[in-house]
Amino acid sequence: MKKKTGFDRDTTRNWHPATRAVRGGTWRSEHGETSEALFLTSGYSYDSAESVAARFSGDEVGMTYSRLQNPTVQMLEERIALIEGAEACRVQASGMAAMTAALLCQLSVGDHVVAAKAAFGSCRWLVDTLCPRFGIESTVVDGRDNDAWEKAIRPNTKVFFFETPANPTLDIVDLQHVCGLARAHGITSVVDNAFATAVLQRPLDFGADVVAYSATKLMDGQGRVLAGAVCGSATFINDVLLPFQRNTGPNLSPFNAWVVLKGLETLDLRARRQSENALAVGKAIEGRVARMLHPGLASHPQHELAMRQMEAAGPIFAFELPGGSEQAMAFLNALELVDISNNIGDARSLCCHPWTTTHYGVSPDVRRDMGVDEGLLRINIGLEDPRDVIADLDRALTSVGL
Repeated sequence: MKKKTGFDRDTTRNWHPATRAVRGGTWRSEHGETSEALFLTSGYSYDSAESVAARFSGDEVGMTYSRLQNPTVQMLEERIALIEGAEACRVQASGMAAMTAALLCQLSVGDHVVAAKAAFGSCRWLVDTLCPRFGIESTVVDGRDNDAWEKAIRPNTKVFFFETPANPTLDIVDLQHVCGLARAHGITSVVDNAFATAVLQRPLDFGADVVAYSATKLMDGQGRVLAGAVCGSATFINDVLLPFQRNTGPNLSPFNAWVVLKGLETLDLRARRQSENALAVGKAIEGRVARMLHPGLASHPQHELAMRQMEAAGPIFAFELPGGSEQAMAFLNALELVDISNNIGDARSLCCHPWTTTHYGVSPDVRRDMGVDEGLLRINIGLEDPRDVIADLDRALTSVGL
């Protein structure tokens, strides 16, 4: 591969997704390194005053400042865009920086956003608390109800915002219907695809306008760094998102970008294997719990829709214990192999109690309305042998009388 082949869309568009995830965006220096170079620099020098002026005016291509461009960061942006099937991508300092930027870059006072009620706690805070502070109206709907989206549309509706699968209830939104409805009404659809990544689901293929990520999750996949990404058309990324990012500064560090680049090399393998492991674990414990929320299982009410949209159900599912918080915490404390942790997408199996962690920041009534009950547990299945994970969960369930 030549030094800049990874940036040649005429070539990379012919590669299959797994190849793009390994080689897409690679931009080798004059040294010809095989692993992407890490450029730790805040600024750049120029051969002449005229050159820097031309770069700032846009008449000359080149780096100006690492809040705007960095070679390592640009390699990651190109690679994510390629695997997503997007024209462009800008990476962010964290997943929540990505969600915030994807919304605020296009919303103004007097606008209206419709969001699915089942969502990560901080995403609900954006919709319920932050947007109204800036005069942006919001309505939350049951994302599973196609009719609810249409009924919520107002003349000033500018954005549909949702996760599918949703965190932590694994609600599935009909991508083709909801994104098509948005386009028919001139509304921008913003999809949080962190639970799946482009390996398992590509929302742009179903009509989504913008796809946002916590790259902290499966993209890094090993619990090392925080990162986020926003993908979409070149017009949206360069004309709508970039001015917001340039002037507010939620930028990703070059080191974190380099780590995520390394994670993407194994994303296809990890996402598929962890999905297989999660399905095996889910089947093993389904009869032991009060409620199982796993879109890969036939018992999930949206199983067929999930399998139409996704290549596999992903590594994350949730289940409910009948004894509420007390039993859920006793279960967590009984685990020996699986870690108690509120992260997801990790190569290690992790389990948490959303009522007291990821969704603690929203009111109890809102939590219940979202389907986050006191006995609900969310689990990320990793790359361990699933038999060992099943044995650990079996032991913990037995210890709490189940």
